[in-house]
Amino acid sequence: MAARGRPRSFDRQEALERAMETFWALGYEGASMAELTRAMGVASPSLYAAFGSKDELFREAAKLYEEKAGACMMAAVDAAPTARAACEAFLVTSAEALARPGRPPGCMIVLTAAGTHNAAEQTREALKGRRAGPLGALTRRLEDAVASGELPDGLDIAAIAAFFVTVQQGMSIQAVDGATPEALGAIARAAMKAWDGLTSGPERSAAS
Repeated sequence: MAARGRPRSFDRQEALERAMETFWALGYEGASMAELTRAMGVASPSLYAAFGSKDELFREAAKLYEEKAGACMMAAVDAAPTARAACEAFLVTSAEALARPGRPPGCMIVLTAAGTHNAAEQTREALKGRRAGPLGALTRRLEDAVASGELPDGLDIAAIAAFFVTVQQGMSIQAVDGATPEALGAIARAAMKAWDGLTSGPERSAAS
């Protein structure tokens, strides 16, 4: 069906980027419709006509964030030659991205996790799924490393992947509190010192 009424007088993609930055900086609940319309430069009727609802706008903004900010982290994981390098690249790339000048600090997907109680269930589930993305990517990379013999059998792959994702989520909070890329990089390097212990394989009984 052809759209009726006057054509939009704003750039939808540009408005979505501004909404993304508003949600990123203020969270789902903190970003009121007044804040969103002001940041996006549109009136409420135009916002609803273009995006449907605050929940739909947020889901689109979260998808855009993942495509723009999250893609570099996953690309670094995919390009790494070893599982260890993949985990390190995930943290190091995050250190650079989480405190990048000109952008709100931290990770939008992580930071909005605790403030979506009033969002629709579909929105909460969509956000949960996006948070699970890095965990799934690292888990698959570690499983591949075990299958190829790079890592020993018997490792708690889920726990190792969760460890590095949890470190990255903590780095996001540190970024909000003002941590620099250099400070976050130091956290990433400290976390990697746990690698040998995490991947040494299950302890064997001393009894033969």
